[in-house]
Amino acid sequence: MSGPGLRLGSRTSAAQSVPQSLSRTKEPADKDRQYAATLANGIDILLAFDSGDAMLGNRDFAERTGLSKTTVARLTHTLTALGYLRHDTALRKYRLGAAVLSMGYPLLASMHLRQLARPMMKALADRLCGAVSLGIRDRTQMIYVETARSTDSLIVTPEIGAALPMLTTAIGRAWLCRAPANERDAVLNQLRLQDPKAFAYAQPRLADARRDLERQGYCSNRAEWRPEVYGFAVPMCQPVGSQLFVLNCGVPVGQGSFGAIEKQAGPQLRALMLDIERMLGLR
Repeated sequence: MSGPGLRLGSRTSAAQSVPQSLSRTKEPADKDRQYAATLANGIDILLAFDSGDAMLGNRDFAERTGLSKTTVARLTHTLTALGYLRHDTALRKYRLGAAVLSMGYPLLASMHLRQLARPMMKALADRLCGAVSLGIRDRTQMIYVETARSTDSLIVTPEIGAALPMLTTAIGRAWLCRAPANERDAVLNQLRLQDPKAFAYAQPRLADARRDLERQGYCSNRAEWRPEVYGFAVPMCQPVGSQLFVLNCGVPVGQGSFGAIEKQAGPQLRALMLDIERMLGLR
């Protein structure tokens, strides 16, 4: 396997990525008296940004969240005052503020698994001429909390915090195959409600992923999510700190046929997860 692919922009297409705010169900607002709808709406404003969005205006927020323009105006004003948004007065648009980054740092810093796995992930990424990432679930998507890549000239250059869909990626399918039944079923129900057609299309592929995990110890993606990358993923044998971590590997299709890449990537990714589990005392 050799030779880097062409760099691809970070923004995904509308078919590949649903605005994150849409993955939060509105049901708690109706059923839970302790549910703070205003707080939830403010969080939805922050989650409206996609990886390719440098700035958004109030109209963009209203369209992506379904909130009224008046509500959006109040929320963006407050979030700007608190440092979570920065207002460009000339363009009348908003950027994410530094407070968003500082809010997420304690979570990442507390995940000691990241520091433990990082050098081994980098070594595997170099061997496969690809990228190896560690992810957890965030509502109905997967989020990278650590990533290592062989070179910056890869087709896809994953970053910490990048969100991936559950149904069409190896990492998402691996999580669905290993997650506790009650948690998995709740996520599947949300995915079904979000997009019934996509859910129906994904059902047989989820069944295939379960069989693959049982037989081979990993799940795969034959460039279904992004045509430039083959994906492989291995879930941890059990949750750690209430989080089920999943190792993911992406290799450019230009490195060879799927079968040839799978023979290298799948077993080595599984072996890496076994090593991590032993170091954590899970095996």
